[in-house]
Order: sequence, then C-alpha cells, then structure tokens
Amino acid sequence: MWSCSTTASACLQADGDPLEHAENLVREGRAAEAASFLRARLDAGRGGLLARLLLIRALSEAGNLDAALVQAREAVHLNPNIPQAVTALGEVLLKQDQLPTAIAEFQRALRLDPAFAPARYLAGCAWLAAGEADRAIDAFASLDEDDAPDRNAKIAEAEAIKSRPRSDAGYVRHLFDQFSADYDSRMIEQLRYQAPQILRSLADLIMPGATGLTVLDLGCGTGLTGAAFKDMAGRLDGIDLSPKMVEKARALRIYDHLAVADIETALSGGNTLYDLVLAGDTVVYLGDLEATFASIAKRVSADAHFLFTVEKDTGEGFSLGPKRRWRHSEPYLRRLAARHGFDVAGLMEANPRYEAGKPVEGYAVALRRS
Repeated sequence: MWSCSTTASACLQADGDPLEHAENLVREGRAAEAASFLRARLDAGRGGLLARLLLIRALSEAGNLDAALVQAREAVHLNPNIPQAVTALGEVLLKQDQLPTAIAEFQRALRLDPAFAPARYLAGCAWLAAGEADRAIDAFASLDEDDAPDRNAKIAEAEAIKSRPRSDAGYVRHLFDQFSADYDSRMIEQLRYQAPQILRSLADLIMPGATGLTVLDLGCGTGLTGAAFKDMAGRLDGIDLSPKMVEKARALRIYDHLAVADIETALSGGNTLYDLVLAGDTVVYLGDLEATFASIAKRVSADAHFLFTVEKDTGEGFSLGPKRRWRHSEPYLRRLAARHGFDVAGLMEANPRYEAGKPVEGYAVALRRS
C-alpha cells in the first residue's frame, strides 16, 4: 500500500546513515524520537527533502498531525514541483479528514507526474472516503497490483457503495463540507430553496400556536430550518454529517445542542424524547427510510410530530434521481408511517427547490405519533 512513508523510504539511499537511523527508530515504534532527531538535523541545516519527508512520516505515526501538516506545507513551499512533496501534504490532509484539500493536492501531484502511482492510489483512497465510488474505481483500476496490492479490495469496497440503498455518508459529508462557505446564498438565491418555509407553513396548519416544544432538526445544515422553527422550541437540537455545516449552525446560537453524526445511527443513543422532529431536504440522501423511521419512532413523545420534505417518485417505492438525490413515493411513505406508529396528519405536493430553473417536484409531509 502506498503512503507518504513508503514514498520517503523508497527514496532513501543506503549511504544516508542518519536517515537510516531515523527509519529504524520509526520501524521500532519510536516515531517521536525519530521526529526529534530529524527536526534537530533540519534546524541545523543538515537535511533536505528526504529528511523532511521522513519527518512528516514520523510525526504522523507519533500522532502529531498538526506538526506533520506544518512540515508538509514547508516541504511543498521548498519543493513546489516535486510530486513526492505534494503527495506527502495530501496524505496528511487525508489523515485529518480534510478531503477536498487532500484531493486537490493529489491531483496537483498527478499534474506534475501523471505516472506517479502513490498520488493516484491516495487519490483513490480519498475519493473512497468521500463516497465518490466511480472516481475511486477509476483511480484504483489504473494501478498495477504491484503498485497497490489491495487494489481489488478497494475496488470491491467502492462497488459496495454503489449498491447501497442510500447515499454514502462520506459522499454527503464531503459534498456539504465543500458547499458550507456559501451554502445559504447558493441555496436561497440560486436554487430558491424553500423547504424550511414550506415545513413551517405545514406546522402552522396542523399544530397552530404550539410553543415550548423539544425539537430535533435532522440534517440541520447551517441552521435554515432550525431558524424557521426557533420560536416554537423550548429546546432545539441539531444533527448533521458535515462538521463545517455544524460550525455554521453553531455560529447562529439558536441550538441548545449540536452533533456531527449520521442520522440513521445518531438516535440510537440518548434518552431525550422529542415533540417535533424536522428533516428539511435531508431524507433525499437516504433511499430506504426504514431505519430512520424506526429510530425516530423510539425518540418521540406521545402525539409528537415528524415533518419532512422529499422529492417525488411516481412509483410505489423509492428511486435514485439523476442528481444523486433519492425520490420517494406517496404510497411508500404512507406504508412506512403506518408500520412505525405514525398517522399522516398532512401530505401535500410542494417544490422545495429548483434545479436548472425548474421546480423540483416533491412532498411536504407531517406525521403524528399514534
């Protein structure tokens, strides 16, 4: 398997005794000691790129990723056109789960040397972590097994992502981390996003005047839906897969508790019972909603409501649309509601957003706990 560590060690020459010494320290599990040794040599002007690459590896294996990132950036600053340096930076970013910037560095390394296998392998790993199965497959398929012994296993992992009845969690996190900086303006101005307002209008119809509720905002994003319901909440919690979106929501100071988590599993812990659960433009990233409905049913109070928007499917179940967003049919939603102890308090056609200037057909749904 490729990594910046193998990139560095592959470049080491037998006549580099200090580097061999540091390499042995790392191999013996003494990475922090190796890092101190290498840093001292570099500070004394007695080392170049190979020493810095090995220092990055040592710091990473010692668990000091912030220091490894500093050294990786310095390596690229000093050697901007060397693919080994750029790849080392990308790998540290990947270990820190900074997927968009890691992928950009691997792509830069491949522009410098399209045949550089370590960058291609790590790009595949990053695409896999981001849930971009087709791009991961393309990266791994272009490698020989000598370059990537686990090539076939990685391809199988990517194929498994494509067969799941929901969008991959890594894909959703990567997507919204990328869009977090200008999400609100993009959604409101470009896509005419209206799910929060649609759900609030539905709530005013079926539960007029309700206040002091314990509210959970699933897939809270930057807080657009939470803001629309804040005046109804005595307590407002939010869950989202994207750390960067949660940062934006936290800045609003309207939530009592925020968590970075997958909504299919987040509700399995804790004992708070909610009076109102919201999911504005959230379940479009989940195909099969069985697990989600089951989890929500366990975490709501008597007579609680679950309000959400979906994109419309004209069949009997659910299907994946061309924008990699799932569509759900009215019969499917009604069957799920009945199976998990909910009555349909309201279900109306709605256009939660626009695509290419055209309204996206969907439903706004209000369920009441039986």
